[in-house]
Amino acid sequence: MILVDENLCKGCNICIYICPTRVLESSNKLNKMGYIPPFPAREDKCVRCRLCELICPDLAIRLVEE
Repeated sequence: MILVDENLCKGCNICIYICPTRVLESSNKLNKMGYIPPFPAREDKCVRCRLCELICPDLAIRLVEE
């Protein structure tokens, strides 16, 4: 499961571009800081490479076992 802490995210979108299977997309809502966080739009396509988690400068993404 991909968990995005919307309130830590600063909307840099690096996670969206680094994902090899394009799992993440920008949401259409603002977080408390006024940034647009991503959300896992196609989580079933996730290959669990953890690139999104590793690249996030704000530590806003975590992959957890279901």
